[in-house]
Amino acid sequence: MSRLQSQSRTSEAMSSLLLAWFVDNRRAFPWREDASPYRVWVSEIMLQQTRIEAALPYFERFLSALPDIRTLAEADEDRLLKLWEGLGYYSRARNLQKAARVVMEHFNGSLPADYEQLLALPGIGEYTAGAIASIAFGLRVPAVDGNVLRVVARLMNDGGDITTSPVKKRLKETVAAMIPDDKPGDFNQALMELGETVCLPNTVPLCGHCPLANDCMGHLAGNPERLPVRAVKKERRTERRTVFVILSDERVLLHRRDSRGLLAGLWELPGVDGWLSSEEAVAAAARWGMTQETEAEELKPGRHIFSHVEWHMRGYRLESVSFEAPPGFLWADARQLREDFALPSAFRPFADYLPEQKQTGDL
Repeated sequence: MSRLQSQSRTSEAMSSLLLAWFVDNRRAFPWREDASPYRVWVSEIMLQQTRIEAALPYFERFLSALPDIRTLAEADEDRLLKLWEGLGYYSRARNLQKAARVVMEHFNGSLPADYEQLLALPGIGEYTAGAIASIAFGLRVPAVDGNVLRVVARLMNDGGDITTSPVKKRLKETVAAMIPDDKPGDFNQALMELGETVCLPNTVPLCGHCPLANDCMGHLAGNPERLPVRAVKKERRTERRTVFVILSDERVLLHRRDSRGLLAGLWELPGVDGWLSSEEAVAAAARWGMTQETEAEELKPGRHIFSHVEWHMRGYRLESVSFEAPPGFLWADARQLREDFALPSAFRPFADYLPEQKQTGDL
């Protein structure tokens, strides 16, 4: 018998309390109002690194342009990445398309109603497979994300490090034991909702609003905010980078990054490692086809934080007579920036210097 089952209420009773709370407190989201497998899948991938409120307009835009698995599978990659622009982590969009193509080839265009088969698709991990399986298909499997780990660690007063596999496995088994047969999707969403709105991170949780407070061992111990326990993260490394805004005839020069590594395969403002002086910047730009007579205007510095690295950027604006873009580069005008090419948010500090950027609204 688990510690949860030995509490004053059975796990079934606590599940009932949580589901009743969810009926009264569930927020209305488009992927909940229409919980088709495709919509649930897209929403879960978008929400992996994005707040719900921020993701909503992207979800609507994405579903309007790519309403089903077939259109996703057949979409041009630049169009796909443009639709994803602003969400970051572009590998998620690429994996969505890879998975869509697998589904078209092996599952006749419909996501499989099977947890293991979902888990085998590109970009779908245990949590996402559990969310799709339970919410869209009504399968009795857990969907354990960071919010759920926090809720259950406090419920169990579990002081284990939730970044380790044994603790994650233990907490996931606790969730699995609580899932009701009739409403697994609602139950998983209720746990997520509780973590997002009541059992809050990095602060004192709102235990007075929690339907499980009387059975929560962390609350009864008097200090639930100390949980969950996580190992201290390694410090991010910092990198210096020089970024170029090279303009000609109301166009800006873009460069496609290598297919591997940070921002793999995305269009960027050209750049080099390290901080260059204005003279060095002109010499560097000359290697791409500019004339050495050009002057470089230094811009306000920029900074961008990735998960494991932080860019400290020095920017230069250079006006040039037209020259042929070398391989791996292209010229883009304001319309193309607005409609065709996705620029990562790392380059937002230099957005005001792009052609007619006031019209693009994307960076």
